[in-house]
This record gives sequence, structure tokens and C-alpha cells, in this order.
Amino acid sequence: MLELGIGAGALEVVCLGAHPDDIEIGCGGTLLRLASRPQTSVAALVLTGTPDRVRESEQALEGLFPGTRLSCVGLPDGRLPEHWGAVKQALEDLAAIHSPHVVLAPRADDAHQDHRVVGELVATVWRDALVLHYEIPKWDADLRPSTHYVALDEETARRKFAVLDASFPSQHGRDWWDEETFLGLMRLRGVECRARYAEGFSSAKVLVGLDGARGGAAS
Repeated sequence: MLELGIGAGALEVVCLGAHPDDIEIGCGGTLLRLASRPQTSVAALVLTGTPDRVRESEQALEGLFPGTRLSCVGLPDGRLPEHWGAVKQALEDLAAIHSPHVVLAPRADDAHQDHRVVGELVATVWRDALVLHYEIPKWDADLRPSTHYVALDEETARRKFAVLDASFPSQHGRDWWDEETFLGLMRLRGVECRARYAEGFSSAKVLVGLDGARGGAAS
């Protein structure tokens, strides 16, 4: 497997989630790795969430990538298709402030309607960024092959769950919320890319630069 880098220098990342905890579940390990990268900034946006849930997400993001700037639109949970225009405008408003190199967002084919709307709209807003769509394990059994991977060592993988578990007490009653779920998925993705653990992503378009310059294209 060929390893492709994103280049040296300043890196701006935008993370999108339909709900508080989407970003952390989908790409928390990647954020932990980015936290050790110099000249990197992360801005995050969630489209739904009560104040208590948003505070949980703020705590988690601070534990994964200190200094992450999180904003919340406050649209109704489970109803984002009905609020398509508001979601689109929220992303456009964010794009007016941030021109990221990398956008991390839900998959456009996610079984959850809220995730799917956000994932579908990303490419209509950021056309010159590398868009990586993360996955979220769930009852719907919608996991699909990944096209891109971020390798994680065991310490990072376990740290991801520790931050999630400490930050989201509201989720502790979920029957899927345990270390086995998260480590198991990361272990499987690691097998697929010859790493101990990994997070899997999908991207429909990637511009490969062969001259040493960083380039990206929207998913």
C-alpha cells in the first residue's frame, strides 16, 4: 500500500458533524494525530445539539485537539432533510470564514438521514479541499469499504475511547457504547491498511500531486 502525505506547512482542517459526538467518533484518532502536527488549526461545526450535548462535544474536542473552535447551529435532531436550506447556508457561512485544506465529514451514503445530508452537501461547498468522509458504527449496519486510512498506534486508539467515554456521559446507556465497539472497528481498519489500528475514510476525488506541492480536490 502506497502512503500519501498531505505535505508540510500550515494545515487548516474543518470538521463537520450532524450531532455532537459524530466528529469525535468518526475521526477522533485522526484529530489526536493532527494535534502533534505543527501549524495545524481545526474548526468544527455541528448542525444539531442541546447545550448540554454541545458542552460534551467541546470537552471531547479539547481532549482530542486542544484549541478546536466548535460552533453549533441548533437545528432539530433527526430532521435535517427537512431543513436542507438551513444546513446548506450554515456550511456556506462557515466556508466564508474558512478555506480549509482538509474537510472531515460524514459519509454521503450514511444510513442516518442527518449524517447523509451533511455528507452530500460538503462537496457543493468546498470544491478545492480534500474531503474525507468518516464512518460511524450503528445499528443500521451501513459500514462500507474505505478508500483512505489514517493509521493509529494502540496508545492513540485507546486514548480516543478514553476521551469519548469521559466526555459523553449522556451516551453511556447506549448498548453499542463501549471500548470493544470502537477498538474493534479501528482494529479492522488497521488490518486493511497493515497497521495495528486505523480510522477509515472515503473520498470520491483526490488530486495526486507528483511535483512535491500539496493539492486536494473535493469528494
